Amino acid sequence: MTIEERKAAVLRAVVRDHIRTGEPVGSKTIVSRYGLGVSAATIRNELAMLEDLGYLTQPHTSAGRIPTDLGYRFYVDSLPETVALPRTLQDQIETFFGPPAGDVDEVLHGTASLLSRLTGYAAVAVTPRATSSRVLRTELVPVGSSVMLLIVSDTGRVDKRMLEVGHEPDERIVERASRMLSERLVGLSYDEAARRAAALIREMADEERRLVRDVASAIRHMGDASGEIYLGGVANIADEAAFESPDTLREMVGALEEGSAVLEILRAASGAIDDVTVRIGRENTLRAMAEASVVLAWYGPRSRPVGAIAVVGPTRMEYPKAISSTRVVAGHLSDLLRGLAG
Repeated sequence: MTIEERKAAVLRAVVRDHIRTGEPVGSKTIVSRYGLGVSAATIRNELAMLEDLGYLTQPHTSAGRIPTDLGYRFYVDSLPETVALPRTLQDQIETFFGPPAGDVDEVLHGTASLLSRLTGYAAVAVTPRATSSRVLRTELVPVGSSVMLLIVSDTGRVDKRMLEVGHEPDERIVERASRMLSERLVGLSYDEAARRAAALIREMADEERRLVRDVASAIRHMGDASGEIYLGGVANIADEAAFESPDTLREMVGALEEGSAVLEILRAASGAIDDVTVRIGRENTLRAMAEASVVLAWYGPRSRPVGAIAVVGPTRMEYPKAISSTRVVAGHLSDLLRGLAG
């Protein structure tokens, strides 16, 4: 083992032990638990150098060290690309995604709870945005003195709007308009579909024009909708001793619940489908998240990111489990949307 390899092994040992116990880690602990084949004096020297390099810090006058954000970053970057989940966690995921899926929003609401159970931390699920979706099916349905517009997208969004027509609609007119819209709008983005519907007005008979004009306006408003944010397991971190400051913890929980933290996380993260992004401590630009780590993955149909899921917890996080759980669940969501898109 070279000196650099030994430093890396010592650093990984400190991170793993601190994650497990929450206590500062000293040279005797590393020698007894990790058997690196060198003396406690050599380990003490390595710990001091790792502290000088910014990977570790020494709280109070303790003889042990704890990782800094930089130390956690080194640990996360040195993890294997894939870490197998325990069979019990795999079974939970397969059971959740096993039955035929209903509304995707409902699935994602459950996904936030699933991720929090798998990891023991808070979890976030962001539904597909309308701007990321394409029209899969449209339908107009007479309902009393109104007409319901139903749009199903390739990302699983189900949008409904009631169009007031002021009188009981002629079912034949509604059926003709519905059939034309269904033929002309499938495969378009919401913005394109709104423009196409408006252009179709010129091809319509007088009695159909007002209805289709209302449809175009409704689709335009649907397209402005952002993704819903679902939270799960916030109580898991509400009294988490791994956070140094109760005030910081309260700020973080508040930011998660109002959605500002989630939007900031999404803005800062980038990547392809099922790739996992890890933000550690002050790598998060939002001050309320300075003591937190975020594990995020995008999901979507046909390699097109449309939504995201994330695990949020302290920097002293069980990263292998959080990363693997997030990756596997994102993969299932992508498969689900590919199935819907056909």
